[in-house]
Amino acid sequence: MTIQVGEKLPEATFKTMTAEGPKEVSTDALFSGKTVVLFAVPGAFTPTCHRNHLPGFLENVDAIKAKGVDEIAVVSVNDVFVMDAWAKATGGDGKIVFLADGSGDFARKVDLVMDASGFGMGLRSKRYAMVVKDGVVDVLNIEEAPGVSVSGAAAVLAAL
Repeated sequence: MTIQVGEKLPEATFKTMTAEGPKEVSTDALFSGKTVVLFAVPGAFTPTCHRNHLPGFLENVDAIKAKGVDEIAVVSVNDVFVMDAWAKATGGDGKIVFLADGSGDFARKVDLVMDASGFGMGLRSKRYAMVVKDGVVDVLNIEEAPGVSVSGAAAVLAAL
């Protein structure tokens, strides 16, 4: 069953790039004691994710953090090297945490998987945004149609 508002995030591990190379980071390390905006995209560099979803968060980092958010993170079912390249290519490196859910383990655990096999992409994450307070989902906006509306930066700002 899809994770719901009021539920604690499941234990999972992501990969992120550091100066020393790829590093594993747990949900506990990311979310405990913090308010975090986590948004998910089906794929780094894909048109809607690259041109419409990520840019809104990059443009609104300061406004979102001014609402009491400690961290903004983006997650995708991509490998850590792709996520690192995306962070650097978009100027997001150091502003937003880019998380690789390479095998889709987190997407499966929160039951937010979509089948993009028809586009040659296999199983990916649905597009969504959530506000997580101390590991518990406070806001969850899942896109039910293609495009970015309820999971975009403007919708997250309105919900904070």
